[in-house]
Amino acid sequence: MSAATVTYADVLAAREVVGTLVRPTPMLHSRVLSEKLGTTVLLKCENLNRAGSFKIRGAFTRLSRLTDEEKARGVVAASAGNHAQGVALASQKLGIAAKVYMPVGASMPKLNATRGYGATVEQFGTTLDEAIVKAQEYAAATGAVFIHPFDHPDIVAGQGTCGLEIVEQCPEVRTVVVSLGGGGLLAGIALALRELTPQATIVGVQAEAAAAYPMSLAAGHPIAADKMATMADGIAVGLPGKVPFDVVRTHVDRVDTVSEDALSRALLQLLEHNKLVVEPAGAAAAARLNETPDLGWEGPVVCVLSGGNIDPLLLLRIIRHGMAAAGRYLQFRVVMPDRPGSLARLIADCAAADANVIEVEHQRHDPSLRVDEVDILVQLETKGPQHCHEVLTGLRAAGYRLKFA
Repeated sequence: MSAATVTYADVLAAREVVGTLVRPTPMLHSRVLSEKLGTTVLLKCENLNRAGSFKIRGAFTRLSRLTDEEKARGVVAASAGNHAQGVALASQKLGIAAKVYMPVGASMPKLNATRGYGATVEQFGTTLDEAIVKAQEYAAATGAVFIHPFDHPDIVAGQGTCGLEIVEQCPEVRTVVVSLGGGGLLAGIALALRELTPQATIVGVQAEAAAAYPMSLAAGHPIAADKMATMADGIAVGLPGKVPFDVVRTHVDRVDTVSEDALSRALLQLLEHNKLVVEPAGAAAAARLNETPDLGWEGPVVCVLSGGNIDPLLLLRIIRHGMAAAGRYLQFRVVMPDRPGSLARLIADCAAADANVIEVEHQRHDPSLRVDEVDILVQLETKGPQHCHEVLTGLRAAGYRLKFA
């Protein structure tokens, strides 16, 4: 297959299908990112789409184009969660029986939502790639139509309708930054932008702990990543799809990567400043902008938030991780005299520095301690890196022996 397998005309045709179910998602101004980059940054909120992500666009396009005989055989898909919900919702609307394979460990809200749309769900393997193999085996054995999460022209064309909306909502757009997993969304958006705004820069963003595209683009063909160790399960794809890869290689300017810390900081920032719930995979584009404001981004910049389906328990852990990465938590050990009033004085000194004590832990059995000493682990909530510095400076000035581990 080549990039010609799916075209701008296919994207336009997909819009006639998608428009019967999906309304254009909002585009919101980000004050924080705009100030940081020194140019206008807009957030394309696919996290507010039907079923919580852009995936409904491609899934509904693909299923709508099945023949009556194919629809009667039912469909099968594999997904970490968002494609599962897209296929399940599309199947429900079109009256098609759907089975979905999801990796063991998939988010419980995504599992429950997929079942809620009427699909039969079975968990298999620990990665999306393993679930895809199982779904393909089921299709071969039963005759069900396999609905690939990204490697099909109809899927790419459907996702490309997001690109049409971007240009309509921001005709003067100069840079578009998109989260990247298998490549369906980035490829579809690129097809639309290259036709409508050929001067725009298009950037894909992967989690560096699950980044198959940079080395694949360097080699000129898809290469499987050797690791999948990211919180961003929605873009943890081991092998790029052939159809989207050819489009990305032809039309996308570059693919960047972001760290896990960057993902958690971006998710926290979107929640705190924009009041938007975004999953780690959906925050990758925002993370790249947030971490590299001096990279020379030409505005207006449109940052695509690709999904918002996140387990509340994971959200809680990521918020804590994000706060630590952003310098909002401070943890240290302090050796003090083991006598009444010592801990109370420490807590009072922390409070005087406007730091909130979250946790305190005593250690009296370290052989490096004297008999009359205690080692105290302290965790504080702070206002950021500068405040951390001020707290530590004040405590050292008060005579505390601080240790970090």
